[in-house]
Amino acid sequence: MTSRKAEEKPAKPLGGSVSFAPGVGGPRDYSMPEPSDDDLDETDEGHFVPPEPPPLPDTDITSRFAWLGVLGGPLLLLLAILLGWEMSWWLTTLCIGGFLGGFVTLVMRMRTDDEDDEDPGRGAVV
Repeated sequence: MTSRKAEEKPAKPLGGSVSFAPGVGGPRDYSMPEPSDDDLDETDEGHFVPPEPPPLPDTDITSRFAWLGVLGGPLLLLLAILLGWEMSWWLTTLCIGGFLGGFVTLVMRMRTDDEDDEDPGRGAVV
């Protein structure tokens, strides 16, 4: 008797699966027409084109060598480990000293323009 009830019950659908009928289009089976200049009215501003960014400032030779030490020291150490080079004292000193020297140089040369309080790019001023 219980087996007959189990046979009469309809099968439950599996979870939230969605099936589309054949021949029925999906949610994005069409493409929007390209807007032309005639479609824009006075309130539309059109496509935004950002201005050209300003050129990067020139760096001096001290900053370049400092960045070379900060980035090159760990990269040389990683390369030595990956290639299985013998870690002699001069290689270790060059890598660690280059990183520390470059880092200290960059930190000491940071600008501290505290007298320029009119700069709007420094966040909220209370």
